[in-house]
Amino acid sequence: MEWLVPVIVIVVILLIIGIYLWATYNSLVTLGVRVDEAWSDITVQLKRRADLIPNLIETVKGYAAHEKGVFESVTKARAETLSAQGPAEASVAENHMQAALKSIFAVAEAYPQLQASQNFLGLQSELVDTEDKIQAARRFYNGGVRELNTKIKVFPNNIFAKGLGFTERDFFEVADLAAVAEPPRVQF
Repeated sequence: MEWLVPVIVIVVILLIIGIYLWATYNSLVTLGVRVDEAWSDITVQLKRRADLIPNLIETVKGYAAHEKGVFESVTKARAETLSAQGPAEASVAENHMQAALKSIFAVAEAYPQLQASQNFLGLQSELVDTEDKIQAARRFYNGGVRELNTKIKVFPNNIFAKGLGFTERDFFEVADLAAVAEPPRVQF
């Protein structure tokens, strides 16, 4: 009977450790799925913006056909955005897209008749809405990454999290924060 007490203590300790590992593993999986979902939201909004760009270019081309360099840079930035894999590439593509959009709106400012076009104004409105959604999705993604990375780094999770296949995720950071601090200026 003397051996029963230490066995019960060991079983209880192992049970507590097992429950802790189970709960922590499940919470890490949940956070990982949340981050994946948030990244998916970002890619959906980036795709939506990329789909608006050809319409915007065609509308502006009708008024400023001689601005070929601007249209090429926007098209190139659009392709770069669509092919970006992961937050790091998306950040670089985001910088290029912001610069390209600023240049196309700078061209548009020179054409008063374009500024009055209902088609152009509708595209502007949709683009501003999409830019706002991209910012919101980026904040949601970075919040999820923060939670996941914190959970992975805290003790005692840091002891076994990497062994279970959980790694820290990259934040969606933009190198030139001033370029994306607000949507492209589209007021005329």
